[in-house]
Amino acid sequence: MTRIAAVILAGGRGERLGGINKALIEIGGRRLVDRAMGAVQGCDPLLLAVGGADFDLAGPIHVPDLASDYAGPLAGVAAAVARLLADPPDLLLSLAVDTPFFPADFLERALPRIAGHSVVLAAFAGQDYPTNALWRFDSIRLLPAGLADSTAPHSLKRLAATIGATRLDYADHTDFDPFLNANTPEELENLRSRAARKA
Repeated sequence: MTRIAAVILAGGRGERLGGINKALIEIGGRRLVDRAMGAVQGCDPLLLAVGGADFDLAGPIHVPDLASDYAGPLAGVAAAVARLLADPPDLLLSLAVDTPFFPADFLERALPRIAGHSVVLAAFAGQDYPTNALWRFDSIRLLPAGLADSTAPHSLKRLAATIGATRLDYADHTDFDPFLNANTPEELENLRSRAARKA
């Protein structure tokens, strides 16, 4: 049986949103981190990549960034990989915490596509979202060592290109981009409006 772990990438500083913790923002009456945890139910274990932030959140295993010159989502995935090396899963699902409409069927659709590939990237109309992806664990197990000796790529996009990626483009399934995220006040307001319309 395929064992799938998940990591919610929640270490961003939210600088363009005034430095707030994006994971704790509410959209549609639910915190982004709660929406993310709901989206990856069934994955085991569930990790929360916190970067250098402080979280008071029960449930997921908190993993801080490793000591390195790397930052951002790549550092969060590397921290998750390091935590899982002692008992490695077959696959690792990564999800950006500020993606409130992450599709409930992403994993179901991604699993058949990973055969013959190292990672399935979320995409919409040709736009890749490498923070939202299904990774073959053996393909990224050396990532923490790469951070330690500064040989790893400096983004998830470059990592995916290096190890062999395929895409799951949701433009084939919906007219709305389910991977839109909240980096600016305008984007946050648009997502809140979307949640209100769905309600």
